[in-house]
Amino acid sequence: MDETTPTGAGHGRAVVARVRIRARSRTEPHRASTPLELLFDLCFVVAVAQAGSRLVHALTGGHPGHGISGYLLIFFAIWWAWMNFTWFASAYDTDDVLYRIVTLVQMSGVLVLAAGVPRAFDDADYTVAVVGYLIMRLALTFQWLRAASGETGPERTVALRYAAGLVVVQLGWVGLVLLPGSLWIGGFLLLVVAELAVPAYAEHVRRTSWHPHHIAERYGLFTLIVLGESISAATVAVQSALDESAALDLLLPVAAGGLLIVFAAYWNYFAVPIHQHLTSNRQSFVWGYGHYAVLGSAAAIGAGIEVVVEQITHHTDLSARAAAGCVTIPTAVFMITVWAVHTRHFKTGLAQHLVLPIGALAVLACTPAGHLAVPLAGLVSACTVAAGVRPAASR
Repeated sequence: MDETTPTGAGHGRAVVARVRIRARSRTEPHRASTPLELLFDLCFVVAVAQAGSRLVHALTGGHPGHGISGYLLIFFAIWWAWMNFTWFASAYDTDDVLYRIVTLVQMSGVLVLAAGVPRAFDDADYTVAVVGYLIMRLALTFQWLRAASGETGPERTVALRYAAGLVVVQLGWVGLVLLPGSLWIGGFLLLVVAELAVPAYAEHVRRTSWHPHHIAERYGLFTLIVLGESISAATVAVQSALDESAALDLLLPVAAGGLLIVFAAYWNYFAVPIHQHLTSNRQSFVWGYGHYAVLGSAAAIGAGIEVVVEQITHHTDLSARAAAGCVTIPTAVFMITVWAVHTRHFKTGLAQHLVLPIGALAVLACTPAGHLAVPLAGLVSACTVAAGVRPAASR
């Protein structure tokens, strides 16, 4: 069934509605992210912003355990749904009418998930969030069935395994909503393991034709968007404080330190050509899964800066040291995880390997400085960039 429509703006080729789709070439030249993928990412930023906002609310309200656990649960759903779409699109993005419509459905699911974040955090009611997640996953299941209808042999088996795995796990999420609260965390962790196992199970037969350059670019762009959300959150927090005529002598160093942290995070992340490392499923799975910590900590940096501003303006009972930890801890986590799953593959010599791990420890050591912790952490972050500039330039 074919239906020709106007030329697609994203790919510059005819947009054709078809039930069956075939995999794109892994060696396709000039493969880049599409405008549709970027729009998809922006929808996810709404959910990331909601999760960060509720994390700030929980931390400033004196409920760190509840806030951090809720943030980790919600961010997993956001990250995993984004990641699954990204890897599928890398192999099967045809940009036809039906593909665009199904992607729009997935975007709708993201927004439903975002709408359910406050209830999940405040009342431990995950019903709306799970419904949004199910919308995204069912749409992806349909895409895998489309792929199966257009493939033969091992490729068809892989697509059917993905579709079957998704259906089984989504039934688990439906059942999870019905469980009593005392069993929820255990059930959630079990389903997380099941979700992570689906790609390994499906691609055990044959690797899908994801494109290394495209995947590296997609992850890089989403990392930029999440870091941008941290800047936005910090800007709003500082602006709110200025509207109340809060002390500039404390706010300006926090704003400057936060900007240095984000800029250093950008520099360290993009210092290596990671697509050269993505040569097998084993390497790509470890790298891709590790981005849960990379992206989660990047988003948490902005939330931490908001907490520091709240402490300075006396809107929370947190101590200056505790508020500082809300910035230094995610900054340190970002550094160490970026090194572990991303940059270490291109470091040469012990000195270069130690830059980010030692930087992470130095950032944590800034925590007792209280109000000065953020600018100090910013300076430490800048030092990690300076230490890696010459080796990066020589590659």
